[in-house]
Amino acid sequence: MARIAQEYEADGFYGIGILNNQDAVNLGTLWRSAFILGASFIFTIDKKYKRQSSDVTKAWSKIPLYNYATFEDFYQHLPYSTQLIGVELTEEASPLHEFQHPARAVYLLGSENAGIPDHILSRCHSVLSLPGHFSLNVSVTGSIICHDRVSKIATPLPQRR
Repeated sequence: MARIAQEYEADGFYGIGILNNQDAVNLGTLWRSAFILGASFIFTIDKKYKRQSSDVTKAWSKIPLYNYATFEDFYQHLPYSTQLIGVELTEEASPLHEFQHPARAVYLLGSENAGIPDHILSRCHSVLSLPGHFSLNVSVTGSIICHDRVSKIATPLPQRR
């Protein structure tokens, strides 16, 4: 039996989500950005999503939202062979402008007031930081991460409506 060579527009995927999100508007805005910038899914850990007006693209109907009760639940359900990338202001974090995004990645954002605890950061394959000495709004941070990924990985964004 011969192997069939299959060609795909792009290899890999990514998802992005928030640990213990404090404001539903942040998730709606992140969902919109993730959809526009080619994410395959978004997720929450500890908080459920409440529908609100910041998602004007109705991204909820286009890419899935997964909710996990705990970090352990989330971690056990990471896609096969996918790197978990934490985004946090720490001394050990790699600056975003120097980071090479893996083909298969899940980006974890912390809430604005609590961030990502050290015991969770230690489980990440990599930790990134954005410039500055104070945390940005979590949906802004997520949007920057999504943009950085698509600008560094030369794959066309999916045609979405």
